[in-house]
Amino acid sequence: MKRLGLVFLWLLQLNCSSQNEEKINGVSFVGSREKVTQEHVDPVVAVNANYAAVMPFGFLRSLESPNVIFDTDRQWYGETKKGAKQYIELLQANGVKIMLKPQIWVWRGEFTGDIIMQSEEDWKTFEQTYSDFILSYAQLAQDTGSEIYCIGTELEEFVKHRPDYWTALVREVKKIYHGKITYAANWDEYPRTPFWKDLDFIGVDAYFPLSEEQYPTAEELTSGWQKWKTKLVELATRVEKPILFTEFGYRSMDFTAKKPWLVDQNQMDVNLEAQADALDVLFAEFWKEDWFAGGFVWKWFIHHSRSGGVGDNRFTPQNKPAEDVIRRHYGGLR
Repeated sequence: MKRLGLVFLWLLQLNCSSQNEEKINGVSFVGSREKVTQEHVDPVVAVNANYAAVMPFGFLRSLESPNVIFDTDRQWYGETKKGAKQYIELLQANGVKIMLKPQIWVWRGEFTGDIIMQSEEDWKTFEQTYSDFILSYAQLAQDTGSEIYCIGTELEEFVKHRPDYWTALVREVKKIYHGKITYAANWDEYPRTPFWKDLDFIGVDAYFPLSEEQYPTAEELTSGWQKWKTKLVELATRVEKPILFTEFGYRSMDFTAKKPWLVDQNQMDVNLEAQADALDVLFAEFWKEDWFAGGFVWKWFIHHSRSGGVGDNRFTPQNKPAEDVIRRHYGGLR
């Protein structure tokens, strides 16, 4: 009975605080070869985004490689510390808040959730180089006044095999960075992430399967969300932290809600309306909820005029009906 009372009190406090806090209406701002200019930021402002995720990268040579390589002169400008700082400062000058989200890229694009070392020695090396990577960018987040810092993205095997390391990493990050902290767990990983109570948001990359249909209706998409939504609110209630979609989005293609995580180069027919409808339903289902903090659309390229478009079947909403859906929903919540 006492536990139920505490949960009710938390929900009441969350409801009251949500009356005073705007939702995070974010875009995932992709690093490029060059500096950003005002021309690149104007479309972010025009879509009514109040947040952008800036994403510098570290690299692994393989899923078993223990050395995180980062901030080198062989990387694209936007993937380095200097580039991330320049992106952040221009976005901030336009009133856009920041989630700094350093990520790992494995050679040939292998899935980061499968990163696993083959010996204790390699685990120790990996932990040290990953800490160097994350703490270096924690300092940048602090120096730039970034509102949110994300300490990792879709690293399930790393988290599962080395939970004590992650608890210690959070402590070390907090010594450097004094804003809000999250971790971006994959859609099928987040229920097993053990350290949510130590963070400010439950971060979820929200690529949940919703429908097997080629072009699902709004009703089918809404129905498909219900089991996932129930689990999300149960976790938010249990750990007393709001849910943040650290990534969300759909490809503009047939069967967009069947396996929304697909990043392959498939030739599936372009379906602009399916992408727009899926986003519309997601906004309707989540943005009104007090336990939900908001999210970051995947993904937004700096060269807006030549990104996306009617012949593109990939994630970006740029120059597609989905962009208007985002502008409308974000505009109504600023």
